[in-house]
Parts: sequence; structure tokens; C-alpha cells
Amino acid sequence: MTLGEFFNLLSNNPNYILGYFSLIPLTALIGTIIGKGEEDEPVWKYFYSILIYLVAIPGIFAITLSVYLFFFERRSIFQTDVLTQIVPVISMIATFLIIKRRVQLERIPGFGRISGLVMMVGVALIAMWVMEKTRIVFFSYLPVQYVLAILVGLLIVFRVGWSKMNS
Repeated sequence: MTLGEFFNLLSNNPNYILGYFSLIPLTALIGTIIGKGEEDEPVWKYFYSILIYLVAIPGIFAITLSVYLFFFERRSIFQTDVLTQIVPVISMIATFLIIKRRVQLERIPGFGRISGLVMMVGVALIAMWVMEKTRIVFFSYLPVQYVLAILVGLLIVFRVGWSKMNS
């Protein structure tokens, strides 16, 4: 199954996407109501951490996919798939805002790693865009799987370099 086939499968079954991405902010809202006044307890911090990871990874992927499609594939914004490119981002933002009302996001275990991931993905996308614009490598003619493999490779290189700089 290719990534395109997977997105077509999801688009043909919108109940899965809408159910998943509406359940997470709703769960966060219920958690903030039930755990009111107990936000500093480790159980609630890890509960919020799980919710953040469940929504942030697809949200970051949706943003990355959108950037790739707009900058490298030159796809029109009118061809944006609302279910796979917009709903995850809206759900991520809503979940972050709901949780942020009760707990400082910096106090959530693992939240710094998500911020680092966003930074690393952004740097890798900018590097790929610069290389494509300077005609060093033609990414727009590569299949999505190869571009994602290159992106993962760049992330690993940036991560190793970043950890060596900080040690």
C-alpha cells in the first residue's frame, strides 16, 4: 500500500478521521474538567502527554505533507484534502489550547521533544527547498517515499549533529 492509497482509503472513510481527531480534544476537555485542581499530579501530566503525542504526530505530519505538496509538487491550495491535511492540524491546535488552559505545556513530559521535532522537520524542509531551488537536487521529480526517506535521513543527521554540539 502506498501513501497515496492510504490517504485515499482514509478519505473514503471520513468517520475514522473525524472520530479520531474529535475524540482527542474531547478527551482532553473531559480530562481538564475531571482533573481540575490536580494538574500537578504525575498521572494527569502523563495523561496529557499521551494525548499530545496522539494528536501532535499526525498534525506535524499533515503540516509537513502540506508544505511538501505546496512547495515541491506545486499543488494548488484548492486541491488540499481537508480530512488529511487540515483536520489533524485543527485537532492538534485545539488539544494544545485545551490542555494549556490547565497546565503549562513545558511541564508536560516529552513536550520539549515535540518542539525539537518540529524544529528539526522545519530545518530539513528548508534545506530541501533551498537545494531544490538552487537545482542541486530535483526533489519534485522523486516519489514521495524517496523524499520522506531523504527527510528522515536529514533528521537523523541533524539530530546527531545537534547532540554532538550540545555535549
